[in-house]
Amino acid sequence: MALSLPIDQAANDLLNRHPLSLLIGMTLDQQIPLEKAFSSPHVLAERLGHEPAARELAEFDAEALVEIFGRTPALHRFPKAMAARVQEVCTMLVDRYDGDAARLWDEATTGKELVRRIAELPGFGKQKSQIFAALLGKQFGVTPEGWREACGAYGEEGSRRSVADITDPASLTQVREYKQSVKAAAKAAKS
Repeated sequence: MALSLPIDQAANDLLNRHPLSLLIGMTLDQQIPLEKAFSSPHVLAERLGHEPAARELAEFDAEALVEIFGRTPALHRFPKAMAARVQEVCTMLVDRYDGDAARLWDEATTGKELVRRIAELPGFGKQKSQIFAALLGKQFGVTPEGWREACGAYGEEGSRRSVADITDPASLTQVREYKQSVKAAAKAAKS
């Protein structure tokens, strides 16, 4: 199975073949539409002129990386903060996994370990870590023992809660409806 988001096919292809780009997409997936977050790694590669390596981004001049992220159209609503976040994630990949993003998940022997490893990344809390682990399991076949349980509700088969569950336009609509219902419930609870 391969990821097929409602984005440019070249962007989907990059996410499917380049683990670092997939991880960058998930890193950027906050406070912007998921289409923007998961398209931005492709735009980044175009701006660099090649698919980036973790070591390259970790060692990139911080101001130059902010400039690349901030070019119109910006890669994120907060280009300065997210350029720094991507650089922090890449630095951790270099330090712990020799710059190989796939080792983050390929070497996890249990679902609990997988979610823990992801949660150690800068900007990845429990929920985001569970969503990314569910994405890896549901769309990329990364299924260490206990992965569904470790992902919580995001790991449930047939769920429509997150990017992990998007396989076509209908599932995208279902995920959006679910997210809207959660926001409405939270708003009602505050009232």
